[in-house]
Amino acid sequence: MRRIGAIFTPSFPPEHLRAAALAAEAAGVPELWLWEDCFRESAFAAASAVLAWTERLTVGIGVSPMPLRNVALTAMEIATIERLFPGRLIPGVGHGVLPWMGQVGARVASPLTLMREYVPALRALLAGEEVTTAGRYVTLDHVRLDWPPVQAPAIIAAGEGPKTLRLTGEVADGTVLPAGWSPRRIREARELVGQGADAADRGGDRPLVVFLICAFGDGAQERADAEVTRWKVEPEPGLVVAGTPEEVSRAVLPFFEAGVTSVILQPTDDEPGLEEFMAGVGEVARLLG
Repeated sequence: MRRIGAIFTPSFPPEHLRAAALAAEAAGVPELWLWEDCFRESAFAAASAVLAWTERLTVGIGVSPMPLRNVALTAMEIATIERLFPGRLIPGVGHGVLPWMGQVGARVASPLTLMREYVPALRALLAGEEVTTAGRYVTLDHVRLDWPPVQAPAIIAAGEGPKTLRLTGEVADGTVLPAGWSPRRIREARELVGQGADAADRGGDRPLVVFLICAFGDGAQERADAEVTRWKVEPEPGLVVAGTPEEVSRAVLPFFEAGVTSVILQPTDDEPGLEEFMAGVGEVARLLG
């Protein structure tokens, strides 16, 4: 199934979130994704608020930095939200931006080792298991959640480099790619994720989520192209989509053909109307639904 979603990026202040979430639900946007960028907004607090304000919206966290939280605390956050709003959270974790992790004294020498230890422990805790492990970064001594989710949610892990992409396939339930990935590169990423999944005997269908810069309305192409420049992404065709909802719905098709399961449309930092953006995303979802 082709899924379309939208991102509320932390370029916008928290007080804008409620209106954006309500507009997304009213427009029929299936998923609203949140980021946990330092030092802006808490993903779990924001996710709880969005889920309380809405009835049907699914909320994705793309992503929470693993070095910032003990894995037991992350499990508690996810379990609490999942029990309050069953089936409406897509939790994601990642390395975190390394300079930011360094600013708070949380940068690890081996992000790959952290992911290899952290994600399996997180999945086990959410499955209600008692976990004891003594790794380089993750140490748990007979830890079990008192209130695990009734149904453990799939854990999505972010990846960019080849080693991390393979590892997401090995230890996580799905993979998320940031903005700046063309359909050509997505095919390469999908192959790497598949290699990791096969090596761990965890093959089969799995979510592959991509964030995609998008703009609607007047000057849409210019704003989207300028966003790529700000992100310092190497120029390549297919990095952004812009125009009317009909034009955007056609432009995202190559991403689905490349193997993604969800395309999450990301507004530009200078998006003049978040509510109108959500309406556009909802129309794209309807056209592709």
